[in-house]
Amino acid sequence: MASDYKSIASKIKFEGRAFIDGKYVDAIDGEKFENINPATGETLCSVAKCNHKDVDLAVKASRKAFNSGVWSRTSPEFRKDILLKFAELLRQTGEENSVLECIDTGKLIGDCINEVANDAPMHFQWYGELIDKVFGKVGPTEPSLTSLIVKEPIGVVAGVVPWNFPLMMAVWKMAPALAAGCSVIIKPAEDTPLTAIRVAQIAKEAGIPDGVLNIVPGFGDVGEALGRHNDVDAISFTGSTEVGGLFMKYSGESNLKTIGLEMGGKSPFIVLEDAKITDDLIDNAINSAFWNGGQNCSANMRQIIHSKVKDEFLDKVSKKVKALKAGDPLDPESNMGSMISKKHLATVDGYIQKGIDEGAKLLFGGVSSGDQKGFFAKPTLFDDLKENMIIAQEEIFGPVLGVLTINSDEEALKIASNSKYGLHASVFTQDIDRAFHMAKSLPCGTVSINTFSEGDIKTPFGGYRQSGSLSRDQGTEALDQYLQTKTIWISHS
Repeated sequence: MASDYKSIASKIKFEGRAFIDGKYVDAIDGEKFENINPATGETLCSVAKCNHKDVDLAVKASRKAFNSGVWSRTSPEFRKDILLKFAELLRQTGEENSVLECIDTGKLIGDCINEVANDAPMHFQWYGELIDKVFGKVGPTEPSLTSLIVKEPIGVVAGVVPWNFPLMMAVWKMAPALAAGCSVIIKPAEDTPLTAIRVAQIAKEAGIPDGVLNIVPGFGDVGEALGRHNDVDAISFTGSTEVGGLFMKYSGESNLKTIGLEMGGKSPFIVLEDAKITDDLIDNAINSAFWNGGQNCSANMRQIIHSKVKDEFLDKVSKKVKALKAGDPLDPESNMGSMISKKHLATVDGYIQKGIDEGAKLLFGGVSSGDQKGFFAKPTLFDDLKENMIIAQEEIFGPVLGVLTINSDEEALKIASNSKYGLHASVFTQDIDRAFHMAKSLPCGTVSINTFSEGDIKTPFGGYRQSGSLSRDQGTEALDQYLQTKTIWISHS
């Protein structure tokens, strides 16, 4: 019940300091910034505003820990045991951590429970159980030679994560990197640093040695300092395409560190003429556009619907959109929480107004009134989008669903592919041949057939084009960006 979650929220003691070398510390320069609850506009606490000096301190602690071998050269079984204990402690503290994330982000409490209390510990368990099952290879040679191909931790890894799934995105970096034996520095988004800061102490309680996991809150200068640091071996970044490009630049201008990128998207939701417009399909259409208030890089705002089924689709979708209730994120009855900030709400409203100005047909919602408590956008539905409209090309990152009408499969492919992004797509059809044709033809990292799904921990997640690099989060593939390959040649008689 909402009252139970509010009771937990009232008792939370906020921690806003950085976590470096196993302890909470203020920023070296003593600077702080205010952390805001976006659902109320109220200040939660002050957070350490770190800069390059704090980054240097964290990198030195990480390097010292890595070189000492206290984590990097331990057995897989040792790391496994500690990561499993970490997972269990996260489960035990899951409800309070979820409430903390809810009030720090404006996300729905149900989503926070699912992500923070369930998925986050499961990731540490999964990678902990995986790491003692990663094998090297022996190359074929003549009898007097032996060639061994082995995997080693890459070193000091920095994870720079966004505000829309703050703990989960941090965990997507932390779990495989720690399992691989790396030292890890997490730079949480300035809007949502609190759960990462809290979880660092839980990691220490689980047995993660000092210096192996560090949390450095702050603004873009912290990310740049990590990107340019000559003693950081790899960056894993989730966020905007623009900032991802900067990390490539930072790498080229420093030590050519490995850069893993998972960035923006403009993902299509395609309904072909033979699709049955079931309640399940409509629920997927709504979820794909409005989950997390549309603040999701794989959100399916572009809904490409065949003219044969469009009227039925639009009628059912309209009823669902009108029934959405944006409200208190701690109330399980709410269907949508707040936008992350007043600035972002203004950005979303700006895109909605551009859609109206460009001639898209507004069916429901529109620009927010701006006089409500907290930063709540209106769930918005457009018809008659054209593929080159701004709202059909740029990432809105808000609760907006727009319908484009098509008359053939190939037209659907053409419109869906008309994007600089390539992260995700959903396709609905009853024809298996059509399904495979669409899945193989769409230039994106994940294609969901007859559902909206990003997959799960067992499958890699990432994008084509300007949605990502060759690296992937999740799955066994996530380990690749935290391991380097060494060949050992042995000559013997």
